[in-house]
This record gives sequence, C-alpha cells and structure tokens, in this order.
Amino acid sequence: MIVNFVKLIRPKQWIKNFFVFAPLLFSKHVFHLEYLIPSIAAFILFSLASSAVYIINDILDVEADRVHPKKKYRPIASGEIAIKEALIFLAVLIIIIIAALFFQRRVFSFVIILYIITNLVYSLRVKSIVLLDVFFISFGFMLRVLGGAAAIAVPISSWMVLTTIFISLFLAISKRRSELSQTVNLENIEKQRKVLREYSVEFADQINTIVAAGTIVSYALYTVSERTVATFGTDKLIYTTPFVIYGIFRYMYLMHQKNMGESPTTIVTKDIPIILCVLIWFIISLIIIYRESIPFIPQLISKLLP
Repeated sequence: MIVNFVKLIRPKQWIKNFFVFAPLLFSKHVFHLEYLIPSIAAFILFSLASSAVYIINDILDVEADRVHPKKKYRPIASGEIAIKEALIFLAVLIIIIIAALFFQRRVFSFVIILYIITNLVYSLRVKSIVLLDVFFISFGFMLRVLGGAAAIAVPISSWMVLTTIFISLFLAISKRRSELSQTVNLENIEKQRKVLREYSVEFADQINTIVAAGTIVSYALYTVSERTVATFGTDKLIYTTPFVIYGIFRYMYLMHQKNMGESPTTIVTKDIPIILCVLIWFIISLIIIYRESIPFIPQLISKLLP
C-alpha cells in the first residue's frame, strides 16, 4: 500500500524542481547555509505541490489513463488506490503545504499558490487547447525559477527567465511529439490526450527547431550579458555553452532516432551522455562562478581557459 502512494506522488518527477536551485547557483551563494537551506526548503515545497497536482491530474484523467499504454499502470488508473483514498492523501498534502508556507517569504508563498492555481487551470481546461497547453507547462518551469529566487530574495536575470521559457517549451513540445509518434492506435488519441488531435509530428518538429535554437541563443547571450560579466567578474561562462548545445542535440537525437522524448525525466536520469553533460556543465559553472571562494581555482582557470 505504501509503495502505491509513493508511486502516486511520483518522486521521480521531482527532478524538474531542480530549476529552483538555478538562482542559488548563479547568485554566488551555494556555499552559504543562510541561502542553501531556504533553497532546499523551496525545492521540498515545490515537490509537494507538484505531487498534489499529479494526484489531481490522475483523478481527473483516470478514464484517459486507462486507455494509455503506459499511464494505465498508475495507481488510480489501475485501481490500486481508490479515488476516495487519493482525495484523503491529497488533503493531507495540501495541509502540510499550507502549514509550511507560514514559515516562508510572502513572495515565495505567492509563487507556490500561483503554481498550484496555474496547474489546476491547466488540468481543468487549458490542457485541451493547442499551443496554450505547452505554454502553461513552460510557465510552471518559470515559476520554479522565480520561486527559487523569491525563497532567497535574490534578483534574477531576464536572460535566465528567457532561457527557462525556451528550454521548458522544448521539453513540452518534445513530449507532445513523442506521444504522437508512439501512438499506435490513432483512434485512441483523443481518449489519451485530446489536444494531440491538433498536433502533428511535422508541426511539433518545426516548433522544436525554433525553441531549441532559442534555448541555445538565449543561454549564450546570458553568459556574455553585461550584467552577468559584472556579477561574476568574467566572461568565461561562455565556455559552458557547448555543453548546453550538446545536451539539446543529444536530447533531439534520442527523440528522433530512439523515440524517447515522451518522458524527459527518464532521459535526464538514465541517459549516461546527458547525465555526464549536465554534471560537467555544473562543475565548470561552479568553478567559474565560485573561483574566488576556492584558492586554487583562479590559477586553474587561467591555465585552462584563454
């Protein structure tokens, strides 16, 4: 029974909430506990909020999930957890979230509430409206970044927000594209996800090309923007751009050649090249941003980077 409730809250999906830590990394406060602890708390609250949203979605989409080749194994769709039990568990989660918000900054609490409301609107109406559905998903990722900044009261670059919008649109469109390409029985498309009727693989590919390019360009411009250079005292963050480009290209390869784009979480947690790419990007970013905090870093950078 406990295992079923763990499946219900989908802890594997919590990886999406790591966007909360982006403002912490780029604020130069990763090694400061007074910033790190609130960021971890923000991550936990976003994870609980997203789990509450997943439960609501599973209750609303129970019939559609039962005809989906993979979603039919979810606890509610498979009958392992009754809807009444799911509602009780949902109520407990909401109570915990509300109680925790009393100890958070008001701006962060507003972001969490907006995140939940946005997802409710998405589940009840927007998920069936072409294009608007993926923009709402993108908005959810943007709220994670804004929430991370609000939790530690640091300013956030507009370029970072723009990069978040593009990369989240890329992931959302990739998911739609893979759902279409993996649908064997076209008669069940509308039952599985009504909005898929409004998309096509070709249309999704065109949009994805645009947002992939937007992600790379906006991130590159962020690394050399006047504010970024002034904040970090260097323009060497540009050397992390190739890893972003490789990550995007690798993801597109897996989507087009391996038909794996339906679950971004699976790709990010199981594809070794992408895992290594993200890890190397993080380490290099950490070294460049925090070079003054670690004595040997400036010498290392001067030797490795021109």
